[in-house]
Amino acid sequence: QVQLVESGGGLVQAGGSLRLSCTTSGRTASRLTLGWFRQAPGKEQEFVAVSSWTGATPYYADSVKGRFAISRDNAKSAVYLQMNSLKPEDTATYYCAADSTLNMRTEVAAYDYWGQGTQVTVSS
Repeated sequence: QVQLVESGGGLVQAGGSLRLSCTTSGRTASRLTLGWFRQAPGKEQEFVAVSSWTGATPYYADSVKGRFAISRDNAKSAVYLQMNSLKPEDTATYYCAADSTLNMRTEVAAYDYWGQGTQVTVSS
């Protein structure tokens, strides 16, 4: 079992920045692919970013490319999402997820473990 706990959400004005954190426990973080997803009210959950277990090959959704950056610190069993130039359409609950297969996948169904989510609200 893997437990994931997100933090760092909040209310920010458009153009601002937030940094989300996710800490893992229960399994060695370096043996997990870690990703971020989000879900806006009335919409399906969508992929945001994913980091390989080395952190060397991040992959992003087109909607956040160039604005968001995913990073990880395996020694701290943590993954981060730095969000810059935030837009109102980034408003959502953001979830950290872990994939024990070590594949870089963007599908919600591919991830075995999920955090409880942290709310990000961007005002215009």
